[in-house]
Amino acid sequence: MVWFWLSLTVALLVIEISTTQFVSVWFALGAGVTALIKAIFPTLGTIWQVIIFVCVSIALLLSTRRFVKRFLFNRSCEHETNLELNIGKEAVVVEEIDNVNGAGAVKINGLVWSARSVDDSKIPVGTVVVFKQINGNKAMVERKGE
Repeated sequence: MVWFWLSLTVALLVIEISTTQFVSVWFALGAGVTALIKAIFPTLGTIWQVIIFVCVSIALLLSTRRFVKRFLFNRSCEHETNLELNIGKEAVVVEEIDNVNGAGAVKINGLVWSARSVDDSKIPVGTVVVFKQINGNKAMVERKGE
């Protein structure tokens, strides 16, 4: 029966390695602990082995999952995107910005971004503007010098 628990440990670890969600690691550890206890107490009955496996797995799951998820998966996505890196920089209007009609685009660093004016004014093509903020997926801009 020790080999069964060791095999289950390995199988669950393989499953864990193939995923990134920390789903089966606690059950793998529970199977490993059960294999160790079975090796120490060879006359331990099957029912007790299953009880040990379930209890250890659930105890590990409940006591460590929140901690592991917080430190491994809750890394904030507060890194700046390409658009956010342009805040405060100058751009040139390549499509007239008209908030009423939902049109407008600016070019910065060789890339064209959808844009809207922060004060709802129309901004003609060729005008130099400054990135002020991001609203959804649009660059909010204003004329340079305002």
